[in-house]
Amino acid sequence: MPVVAISVDQLWRPQPGGIATYVRGLLRGLEQLESSWRAIALAPRGDGDHELSVPIRRAPLGVRPLTQLWSRWPLGVGAGVDATHATSLAGPFRGASRNAVALHDLLWRDEPTASTPAGIRFHEDRLRRVLARDDLRLVITSPPLVERLRAEGVNEERLYSVKMGVDDDVEPASSREVRALLAQYGVTGPYVLYAGTREPRKNLARLVSAHAAARTRAPDLGPLVLVGPAGWGDESLGSSIVLGTRSRSMMKGLVRDAGVFAYVPLREGWGLPAVEALALGTRVVVSATTPSAWGNDEVVAVNPLEEESITQGLVHTLERGDDEGARAKRRESVAGLTWRACAHDHLAAWS
Repeated sequence: MPVVAISVDQLWRPQPGGIATYVRGLLRGLEQLESSWRAIALAPRGDGDHELSVPIRRAPLGVRPLTQLWSRWPLGVGAGVDATHATSLAGPFRGASRNAVALHDLLWRDEPTASTPAGIRFHEDRLRRVLARDDLRLVITSPPLVERLRAEGVNEERLYSVKMGVDDDVEPASSREVRALLAQYGVTGPYVLYAGTREPRKNLARLVSAHAAARTRAPDLGPLVLVGPAGWGDESLGSSIVLGTRSRSMMKGLVRDAGVFAYVPLREGWGLPAVEALALGTRVVVSATTPSAWGNDEVVAVNPLEEESITQGLVHTLERGDDEGARAKRRESVAGLTWRACAHDHLAAWS
């Protein structure tokens, strides 16, 4: 039985973000697939209780020094591995006869003002190293990125396109639990929800301003509630209500019960939050720059650079039906996005 070592270091980072969701989803999809491949999780040394469905192999260094070393040496991969899969540009990029790396976006190029100088240097250096390795296979989770890499002359045979999933085995918190949490913050009725890391690229300053304007036209929108970890940058959040980091179960409950889910980043490689909200039946307003929602008639797409567009989008989204039939249509629109299918598409890159 061939063995693939999959990096899971993202779970140990301060802001795990969408890559952590991808890591967990990929492992879950492989378990469902029951393929001939056996996966092991390659993790850094350090504290943290992350229950995974596969055996964990610990590297002898913590996440920061390991990230630096992985650009040159596959520390921790060890023997008996037929393929490695780096789930981000952190690496590792060697260690087996077949090696692959997931590329999720080029956001540090597309929105350089939304990244730190150190972050830009890190990602540009790692991308240069990855593209220079003709033997390194590239698993692409962003459809536009496939075309960009082709246009830049990357060999077609290195590119493997996959779509991420929206299903997991975490049950949403009950509506009673959601109401109890919100009541602690003074929210007792409808609300608009944003879920994700709070950072400049997520365009929260415009969302906050647009929501304030939209609420004067549609009071039933209720307050803007933000859930998720603090990233970097200093943006005014106005009168929005910040819940901070919550469990996956509570976050799903909050999304399910929101009157509108608002996700309007400046740029996005894929955009898991938008389709995860659809999978819960929630009305969604989303940036037109979010690939995961392209071609989906169940969302209201807006221009993330124009506050008035976001304002109108919030109002129009609230006007959409929210009975069980409408919610079922939204769930059905993303039913094909499963982690099992995602895992299946990875097998070609490892074989």
